[in-house]
Amino acid sequence: MPAHSGGTRFASPVRRSAPRLLLAAARPRQWVKNMLVFAAPGAAGLLSHSSVLARTSVAAAIFLVASAGTYLVNDTIDAAADRVHPEKRNRPVASGALSPRLAVGVGGVLLVLAVTGAGLLGGLALLGVVSAYVVVSVAYSIYLKHLPVIELACVSSGFVLRAVAGGAAVHIPISPWFAIVTSACALLVVTGKRSAELTTLSGNGTSHRRVLAYYPVNFLRSVRILAATVAVMSYALWAFDRAAHLDLGRGDVDDIVFRLSILPFVLGVLSVELAIESGHGGAPEELALRYRGLQVLGLTCVVLVAAGIYT
Repeated sequence: MPAHSGGTRFASPVRRSAPRLLLAAARPRQWVKNMLVFAAPGAAGLLSHSSVLARTSVAAAIFLVASAGTYLVNDTIDAAADRVHPEKRNRPVASGALSPRLAVGVGGVLLVLAVTGAGLLGGLALLGVVSAYVVVSVAYSIYLKHLPVIELACVSSGFVLRAVAGGAAVHIPISPWFAIVTSACALLVVTGKRSAELTTLSGNGTSHRRVLAYYPVNFLRSVRILAATVAVMSYALWAFDRAAHLDLGRGDVDDIVFRLSILPFVLGVLSVELAIESGHGGAPEELALRYRGLQVLGLTCVVLVAAGIYT
């Protein structure tokens, strides 16, 4: 049928270049997770020092490169399974837009660069943390993702290792309470992701992720409740312990402000659980980027902690 001025024009699909496809496959929206690298130095009251801020920023950049590499490798391995997921099937490798060979090749290069950069710029401590992240992530993609509970720990470790990396970069010890809070929050988020996958994918869940066959809905809910409880209790204990170490236990304004951070933290945990129960926990980064209430609570918690530590 000949085209005419008043007719409807159908544009042909725009082909994206390889660099753009690689960038999309590296999942930029998930890079927000790398902000966890600043948590330990920030909680220690050291980010006001330019040298500490610089070293922490370098560590965050290294983790960004490492995470991008693991995403490219993971997407190549999981391409067939991603095609049965309503959203993941649009990823560059799963959709066929990006060559698996190119994706895994660039991913491998990024992983080597991250490990090398950690050794050269961060020393043995950061090298160990980044290497552990790479090994666990690749092992997860190849095999560990099929082991129930173990796979939850593997994915959760990605959050925890980011937080530990900040301490390793500036050579400060990680508080046991800080490690427990980070681990419990990570487990809550990861388990929520599995709960959302069971709900969203319904009968096709095991086609996308075989391990879902081992998870009854009530089990995942129990794990979330346990993780949320541990996170809240540990944060409260960390806040009081940290206040004592900062010599804030004099009943002054700083003392009260610092400990008030417990309230937005608890409300934040409850908000995450509500989002998960409502079926919106499938993409943790989306919770951080889209939920205004959660953003306000997180910012309030950070401001109260910072006010107690840096004033």
